[in-house]
Amino acid sequence: MRKDIAADSILIVVPCLNEEAHLSLLLPQLLKQAGDASVVVADGGSVDRSRDIVQALSRVHRNLILMNNPGKTQSAAVNLAVRVHGQKCRWLLRVDAHAIYPDDFIQQLIRAAAERNASSVVVPMITRGHGCFQKAAAAAQNSVLGTGGALHRSVGPGGWVDHGHHALMDLTLFMQVGGYDEGFVANEDAEFDRRLISAGGRIWLERKAMITYFPRKTAGRLFRQYRNYGRGRARNLRRHPVPVRLRQMLPLMVTPAVAAATLGLVMASRWPEGLLMALPAFLWLTVCLVGGVLLGLEGKCWCKAFSGFPAAIMHMAWSLGFVEEALDGKPVHEAPSPLVFSPPIGQDCSPEERQGFMVLN
Repeated sequence: MRKDIAADSILIVVPCLNEEAHLSLLLPQLLKQAGDASVVVADGGSVDRSRDIVQALSRVHRNLILMNNPGKTQSAAVNLAVRVHGQKCRWLLRVDAHAIYPDDFIQQLIRAAAERNASSVVVPMITRGHGCFQKAAAAAQNSVLGTGGALHRSVGPGGWVDHGHHALMDLTLFMQVGGYDEGFVANEDAEFDRRLISAGGRIWLERKAMITYFPRKTAGRLFRQYRNYGRGRARNLRRHPVPVRLRQMLPLMVTPAVAAATLGLVMASRWPEGLLMALPAFLWLTVCLVGGVLLGLEGKCWCKAFSGFPAAIMHMAWSLGFVEEALDGKPVHEAPSPLVFSPPIGQDCSPEERQGFMVLN
């Protein structure tokens, strides 16, 4: 790898869907760091002010591009942006709109990629909330209670990993292995990392580039998010069979435990069989609630004391999604083929060639 990675050799892609609450803060911060690098906001059909915000900023920053993402998912957004805008770029930087990034984020990634000779540089993330439910969810996601001790969800030294929150990637290798699998609504990043490592890529976790993430604001949205995570994880394992880790095995047992508890309540008249069947679910829920109270006491926050509830939602939703996908009899589709460029005139990394061109249909 070259030691003189230029910032303008990076294609920056921001998948977006109804992110008006974050774009006004994110994009100016990102554009300040980007220099002449292209920043593509791939919008999946926002109905809020997201597109207006991007269009307004693009009148001042000619390297900011708004494009449609007919596929709507994050994986489709990144793949499309790469095919259309990545022809003269060396690196791909994925930026999620639902987060805040440090002021030297891009430089930290560039430095890590050069020093470590990495094919991909991933980052850890901490979670922060505003409303009471968000604060409770954030406390759960920042703890072992919610994430089981995942390396990219904790504070610690950097190192070589098999997965982390996606940031900087070698664009050539990204395309060679097929980019993201657009059949994955979630867990597309972890699935991609399997193919990247199989192709000889190396993934470095850069602690100095830690980002701040905002969790879902409601229980329903959090449940849907983690249900998709569970489905994606199970689908990933069907394609890339590996042993399930303990931190994944424990929440996986939640759905069977809840099903047994439900059956046990129906059989409550048959003591002690009915109560014994409900015991695992009762112990799980107790651990969640007591763990949440301890997090609240540690953080001296009443909202965080209720973090056991979002933790239980996350466990249940992830487990349900995993079980649903595991029981699905449909065969897993084949891994994606290598991506190829398809840029119209003016669609590349050169601001001079691309000036004034935006995909808005």
